[in-house]
Amino acid sequence: MEEKVKKQIPLRLSAKLYNAVAAWAEDDFRSVNGQIEYLLTECVKQRKKNGKYVGEDIDAPLDIDIP
Repeated sequence: MEEKVKKQIPLRLSAKLYNAVAAWAEDDFRSVNGQIEYLLTECVKQRKKNGKYVGEDIDAPLDIDIP
């Protein structure tokens, strides 16, 4: 039953990152919150699958060029 309970966490994103996620969410017919949850779930699944992060440079600073 505990898996059905959702935790609320504060999350701060840059405006550029938020806008990119919001556009992606719209393309996938999800809310921004739903998109973030989906992306985190996929990352955790990938890590469990092969024991590695999705990318080798996951901790590198984001270089998002959004007009």
